[in-house]
Amino acid sequence: MSELWLAGPVTSTAFGWRLERSDGVTLGFTTHDRDIAVNGVILRSSPGMLPTSIVETVDLEDDGLEVSGALSSAEIRVEDLASGRWDAARLEIFLFDWSDAAAGVRILAAGELGAVSHSGVLFEAELLGLKRLLNRPVVPQTSPGCRASFCDAACGLSRSRFRHVRSVASVDSEFVSLTTPVSAFDMAYGTVRFLDGPNSGLIIDVVANGPNGLTLARSPHFPVSAGSCVEVFEGCDKRLETCSGRFGNAINFRGEPHLPGNDLLTRYPGDG
Repeated sequence: MSELWLAGPVTSTAFGWRLERSDGVTLGFTTHDRDIAVNGVILRSSPGMLPTSIVETVDLEDDGLEVSGALSSAEIRVEDLASGRWDAARLEIFLFDWSDAAAGVRILAAGELGAVSHSGVLFEAELLGLKRLLNRPVVPQTSPGCRASFCDAACGLSRSRFRHVRSVASVDSEFVSLTTPVSAFDMAYGTVRFLDGPNSGLIIDVVANGPNGLTLARSPHFPVSAGSCVEVFEGCDKRLETCSGRFGNAINFRGEPHLPGNDLLTRYPGDG
């Protein structure tokens, strides 16, 4: 779509923001003085939300864009920032013509939210741009453990096989007791996702499981009521023995458990 509106006077241009959290919640904001719909998203008037200067360079370093704005109790809350709901949220910053919202947008920056800090009613967030992808290794590095994520495309297993829905009996700090035990399944390295209540959508790693419940990596950010519904997803320790013996999936193991390590270089003659 051509951007003819940028060729003339720019007195009717405004900044637009589109934020999409990992749980699918999508919010829009604009520096315009009234709400307006752009590309199917209602942009709420928020004149206080401004980016730092947007500069693109030709090197491989991220350009260090930061965004800031005012916290809104209805949309971006301190509790949501602290609980991690906005971690790795997708962000687009663009220009548009508020007098003709259907004329298209000019994307200025896009990426994921990095470190987020807040003070009082103000927040600041770092934007991790697409250039950071160029810093990733071109080819996989060797490792004794599996490099695939459990049940991703490389792993090949079906996520639905290892998903269990349970009700919470009680919560004591990091320990979650369930009404129906999951001791028959190995939940270590798995996750718990809250399906209702104030923690709804939040995911916490599982450290260990036993006959009475699960030990989480951290306590839930908000109080959890008895009877709350959770999704418990089994885990994998990424060892070849587990992949073969427990899952029968050694053909998809993405690791080199028998490759000699750096300790081979330090051995002396006669060592075992």
